[in-house]
Amino acid sequence: MSAPGRLPLGVAILAVLIGIFGFFVFLIGLLVIVAGIGLVGAGSASVFGFTGTIAGLIVLIIGLVILAVAVGLWNQELWALVLAILVLLFYAIITFLSASWLVFIIVVLLLVYLVAVSRNFD
Repeated sequence: MSAPGRLPLGVAILAVLIGIFGFFVFLIGLLVIVAGIGLVGAGSASVFGFTGTIAGLIVLIIGLVILAVAVGLWNQELWALVLAILVLLFYAIITFLSASWLVFIIVVLLLVYLVAVSRNFD
C-alpha cells in the first residue's frame, strides 16, 4: 500500500470542524443518558425515562461515528472520504428538494473539492 499524500488544508479544516461537531453530538448524547438515568436531578428521570435513555444512546453512538470520520479524514483514510461524500450527496439531494440554493451550492462545492483531493487518500 502506498502512503497517502500530504494532507490538503481544506480536508484538515473539514476534519477539525467535523470533529468539533462530533464532540458536541457525543456530549449531548451523554448528557441525555445521564439525565435519563436520573443522575442530574430527582425529577429528570420522569422527564426523559427509558425512551430518553435509548435516544441518548443513539445520539452518543452517532457522535462517536462522526468523531471517527473526522479522525479518518485527518488520517486520509479512503473509507472516511467515501462516507463524507455519501453524506454530502444525501445532503445535496435534501437541499435541492427544499430549494435551499445557497446551501446546495456550498454542498456541491464541498463535493467537488473532496473528489478533487481524493487522490491524496489511501
